[in-house]
Amino acid sequence: MLIASRNRLARLQYGPNGFRVLESGDHVLCAVTRAPIGLDELRYWSVARQEPYASAAISVQADLDAARSA
Repeated sequence: MLIASRNRLARLQYGPNGFRVLESGDHVLCAVTRAPIGLDELRYWSVARQEPYASAAISVQADLDAARSA
């Protein structure tokens, strides 16, 4: 039996070379903009902060913000 995961938020564990699905779903939310990101479109995340990002620019900005906060 297939479990429907359409329009469902996934929970992921982010690693340096990919991510592992902890709870099935079809998207995650960008940690900064809260925009949905399809798992097939997810390219940017922080392993240290375990956060997904919608674009490279958002990822860089999140890194800069985290460095300033440290």
